[in-house]
Amino acid sequence: MSDRKPNTKAVRRRDPDASRERILAAATAEFAGKGFGDARVDEIARRAGINKRMLYHYFGNKDDLFCAVLEELYDNICFSGQALDFDSMTPREGIIALVDFVWDYYLDNPESIALLNTENLHEARHLKSSSRARMMHPPFETAIDNLMKRGVGTGDFHPGIDPVDLYISIVGLVYYYLSNSATLSVAFDRNLRGPAEIKRWHDHVRVVIGRFVFVAP
Repeated sequence: MSDRKPNTKAVRRRDPDASRERILAAATAEFAGKGFGDARVDEIARRAGINKRMLYHYFGNKDDLFCAVLEELYDNICFSGQALDFDSMTPREGIIALVDFVWDYYLDNPESIALLNTENLHEARHLKSSSRARMMHPPFETAIDNLMKRGVGTGDFHPGIDPVDLYISIVGLVYYYLSNSATLSVAFDRNLRGPAEIKRWHDHVRVVIGRFVFVAP
């Protein structure tokens, strides 16, 4: 048996990161489930297994914590989006990959819709104070812009399409469907969350965006 003692300094260095991640995960669940107004810091601390004093030590106050949750959300979206290797795809493949990325992200992360709905109710009050959030989108926007320029150059894309307009168009088609599927299902007497309807709308978004961007062969 080794007589080597555990590196307690290394353990201590990792603990703050682990605590911070637990707090963010607990806060994401609490804010997504209850909104900003009804979410409780006591409950977030309980879920994270940390005392409230330590929570405030890491994040300051409830507003700062909610802002950190939103920053984490934007970081995840933009980091995942930047991982799309557009350069290895044809321009048309790149657009379909972008559509699929947005679709899969919001379908697999329903809490993101709840959090963004809450922040929009507050007129983006928290994001306006975040310089970090504003720095996240430009690299992803640049990647889409480069894809669009390449597609125009090959004759595959219509010229003059703004990359931000394209991204908002894709998100709009995805976000509205998923965020309003409960009420739309009642209004049109269709289960829009059923597997067949989910696939049908995904295919529909691909077609709509393709007709917007692609030059007909």
